Amino acid sequence: MKVRDIAHSRTGDKGNISNISVIAFDAKDYERLAKALTPEVVRRHFAWVVKGEVERYELPQLGALNFVMTQALGGGVTRSLALDPHGKCLSSYILEYDLPDEQ
Repeated sequence: MKVRDIAHSRTGDKGNISNISVIAFDAKDYERLAKALTPEVVRRHFAWVVKGEVERYELPQLGALNFVMTQALGGGVTRSLALDPHGKCLSSYILEYDLPDEQ
């Protein structure tokens, strides 16, 4: 099962920081997402683009996780040569993550 099967995502950016939220469609799936999507897992998943740290903020009342990824946008919107300098495609990429089977 992929993250996209149980959640949707939103992104934002500021300078060289990408902010990605993963929001469960159903509150019962929040714990599964929180267990699977640790900052270390997200950092490895985005290793090709994130050169800094990944911090996770938990919002259980919203069924959401918010990841702040530093040094993630090639220097920022005005410096990057990336086709997607704002990091909007990163939300699609996190939704493609394969969740481990539940134990």
